[in-house]
Amino acid sequence: MLFVICYDVSDDGKREKLSNLMLDYGTRIQESVFECSLTDGEFERMLERVSIAPLGDSDKVRIYRVCSKCVEQVRIYGPGEVTRDSEYYLV
Repeated sequence: MLFVICYDVSDDGKREKLSNLMLDYGTRIQESVFECSLTDGEFERMLERVSIAPLGDSDKVRIYRVCSKCVEQVRIYGPGEVTRDSEYYLV
């Protein structure tokens, strides 16, 4: 399943920690926006890690689930492509 995660974090250190966390799960498509193709288990682990990330009172993290039909409707202008599941996995 594809997820889009975006955040607005004012503190540089907290923002960098969240950015590094998100790099474990997906592809950066803009400075504070990631696409993540995740299994249910990966999604749950990511949610757990995000929920304990140090955030300030005004910081925001939003997670959007993108249905498979909606993924087909994504339009990209400029370089890039929609993040897809890997054809193979390293175990």
